[in-house]
Amino acid sequence: MRWLKEKTVLITGGGAGIGKAIVDRFVAEGANLLVFDISKERLVEIDHEFEGKVATYQGDVRSYSDNEQAVACTIERFGKLDCLVANAGLFDGFVKLLDYQPEVLEQTYQQLFDINVKGAFHAARAALPELMKTKGNMIFSVSGSSFYPDGGGTIYTATKHAVLGLIRQLAFEAAPTVRVNGVAPGGTITDLKVVPSLEGLAKQVSKEEKKASIQSRNPLRMYMVPEDHVASYVLLASDQARAITGEVINSNGGLTVRGLS
Repeated sequence: MRWLKEKTVLITGGGAGIGKAIVDRFVAEGANLLVFDISKERLVEIDHEFEGKVATYQGDVRSYSDNEQAVACTIERFGKLDCLVANAGLFDGFVKLLDYQPEVLEQTYQQLFDINVKGAFHAARAALPELMKTKGNMIFSVSGSSFYPDGGGTIYTATKHAVLGLIRQLAFEAAPTVRVNGVAPGGTITDLKVVPSLEGLAKQVSKEEKKASIQSRNPLRMYMVPEDHVASYVLLASDQARAITGEVINSNGGLTVRGLS
């Protein structure tokens, strides 16, 4: 059974990492997809991989007009929009507040909030009128940092708390027509980019060190890869989740029950 057969989905930040894993799985589940990404190179790779069956749009989530155009391209190609996956994001490399010089703090705040928060607002506002027509849904990629400290640095954690607030308020505003939910991946081995202003300041950790750190933190003693999270997105995008709104699925190896040991 393909859970997303004939569903049309727009995903931001779908060119790499968890976003690309979502694209792969949604295609396998029968969805029509438009992938919105800032990287032309990644979109060319997607065009080649799926032989034109997946639509692509190069743009910047910080621009409302780009979000609006991505929605328009989705409608032009597929005739409707059933689901928005707002996934685009940047990381801060675990930088703590006292590690910032004031000018770097200002620059980093602007970059992270513009992409992680404003990008989510723009995507939601651009997609909502079309989702109301189909009684569709939105899914936001949040993070363990939306609930717990030390999943990122000060600014990244604040951005992910902000998106959690957006999910809850928007689920209230959009009901009963549109469902709004989130997925909160825990520590995952990806190439999530650190914001450019922090190059040289962000903590440098090898992949093996990162794996060991993630495993030591969660009760399942596992590090995660992007594919570990995609089933949660499939569920929320499907009609199987028609009674679920304003919720976040935590896909994190069990951090909520790790106890004091």
